[in-house]
Amino acid sequence: MQGSGNVTLVVALAVGVAGWLPSWAQEAPADAGERSFVRNCLVCHQADAIGKVGFAPSLTNPELLAVSSEKLLLATIRDGRAGTGMPPFAHLGRSDIKAIVKYLQSFAKGPSRAAEIDAQAAARGDARLGRVWYDQICSTCHGANGDGYAAGGTGTAIGMAGFLNSVSDGFIRTTIKHGRSSTRMLAFQGPAGLADLSDREIDDIIVYLRTLPSARN
Repeated sequence: MQGSGNVTLVVALAVGVAGWLPSWAQEAPADAGERSFVRNCLVCHQADAIGKVGFAPSLTNPELLAVSSEKLLLATIRDGRAGTGMPPFAHLGRSDIKAIVKYLQSFAKGPSRAAEIDAQAAARGDARLGRVWYDQICSTCHGANGDGYAAGGTGTAIGMAGFLNSVSDGFIRTTIKHGRSSTRMLAFQGPAGLADLSDREIDDIIVYLRTLPSARN
């Protein structure tokens, strides 16, 4: 009976302490992440992280969330993307950054496919052919050198080292094939695609993209 009383006392104390915690300390991770998002990210990525064309991408796009690992999202917020308008937010600390990621992930429409996609084989193709496809199809939005918004494009900077060193070939391949709904990134494979690129042609583009950062040096 004494042991039972001790347990009851511990539970009562825990409940009492929780009641004295500030409201932010009692929030679920996604709620705390929303507060931090509003303070740090909303000015660029807009309300509900829907983004703004030519300025900042949507972070709640279901296709993006399906292909992005938690590690990728954490690293992007922490380290930013050099050469773009995305600065590093390492000063927020891991717990705050992780809360923002949980908030973004709360918009997902299904399970993450990141592990499966990142496990895809590396692209094997011809960079010279990839450049032809890139110049004809991709440069209109992403810029002639993959500089994205900095070049006046409506697409992100997919030719910068900060992006290419962070994502797998599977990530790029899947995005080119299927696009992202409610954005200007359309699908580029299949009957509904803007251009019915073959798997080989997509790999040519990926191989070419990975030459762009070294060409800047």
